[in-house]
Amino acid sequence: MTPESLHRSAPPPGPPARRVPKIAIPLGAVALLAAVALLARGSGADSATPDARQASASGQRPTGPSGADSSGHTGQGGPARSTEKAPRFNKTTCWQDLERFNDTVTLKTFREWAAPLLASRDPLVIEYLKGRLAELIGNDEGRATEVLGWAREAAPAEFKLLMAGLRGSQALTLPKVAAQLTSLGLDESIDIGRRAGFLDELQRMPKLEPEVLDKLTHFAKDASSGEAGWVTTRAIGRVMQEDLTRTGNAKPYLDKLLTLGTESLDEKVRYLALEMEMHAGAPLDTQATERLAKVLTTEGSEEVRQVAAHDLSMAQDKQQALDIYAKAFAAEKDLCVRWALFRFAARTAGKDALPVMAEMAVTDPRFQGDYHDFDRLYASGIVDFDRIWFSLPTDDPHGCLDRHE
Repeated sequence: MTPESLHRSAPPPGPPARRVPKIAIPLGAVALLAAVALLARGSGADSATPDARQASASGQRPTGPSGADSSGHTGQGGPARSTEKAPRFNKTTCWQDLERFNDTVTLKTFREWAAPLLASRDPLVIEYLKGRLAELIGNDEGRATEVLGWAREAAPAEFKLLMAGLRGSQALTLPKVAAQLTSLGLDESIDIGRRAGFLDELQRMPKLEPEVLDKLTHFAKDASSGEAGWVTTRAIGRVMQEDLTRTGNAKPYLDKLLTLGTESLDEKVRYLALEMEMHAGAPLDTQATERLAKVLTTEGSEEVRQVAAHDLSMAQDKQQALDIYAKAFAAEKDLCVRWALFRFAARTAGKDALPVMAEMAVTDPRFQGDYHDFDRLYASGIVDFDRIWFSLPTDDPHGCLDRHE
């Protein structure tokens, strides 16, 4: 997203919707038979179905629906069926053992029992497993941390399932779970891609404690963090939005995002850190405003300077911001950054920005027409910046949106 996308930010996705246990699962014939066979015939007590374990404990042979045991003999000593047509399956066939799985599976047996179903790769089956795991975890901190322990070494497909189940549970935001997610995400012995998966879940926390914020910022600032650093930066920004809505205080997060936006060696991280402030719309005190002024004069990336110009429009001291806009415009050489400084000055101070904008248009005559458009609209009585913006002849008079998309 570029700074030209003024107020269009999508809310973070919510947890996946729960599915009712009894669903029709479209499995192919091979996957369905494999699932039923593997669940029904495990060699150990844990891998066997509940009926098979009961039969083993009583010394009886497991029998099928007709009373025949696994050797083909009936329970009453009658003749075995010599031939039997294989069942035919189609896309609407329900797995007949699903209800029994749903009613009997426990957290202890979930991984083994779910393995053949996960291997089917059927999207409805996987959605059911996510929901069922979330129910098994519930609001239990111990169960959630146990699942995280599994996720550390799980194969990629199972890792996604385990994390989705945790995400859908009530336990995700409990303190010990957040602490373990942070610990796993910062564990250098774990693959960086998997660490990113753990850190990504932190974005759903209602708040991040100062000690955790310090650790996450230090990690995200490290150039070697790569994708995981970007994910961590996004998590800090999204928790900031949540905490700002809940408490009205964004300062602890904003300070860390400004640190990342000014000190990270990764341009994508710097851009994202400042973009998260843009989306949150958190007010900037004098100190934060001065830090943004430094970005506008020292940052090498035009894209990062543009998003910093947008952030500056949230300064509480409007005159301080206008002074920064004027000085940055005079020193700026890039046309698109100048366009950002020009229009966001109007967003900052409204009609009071017109004198500064007039000086900008004198400095760079390419903005003469833009200045007259803003002056005309303010003179008509419009004061809301959004209405001003959408009343302009064009929102891209200098071709900057095409350049950065």
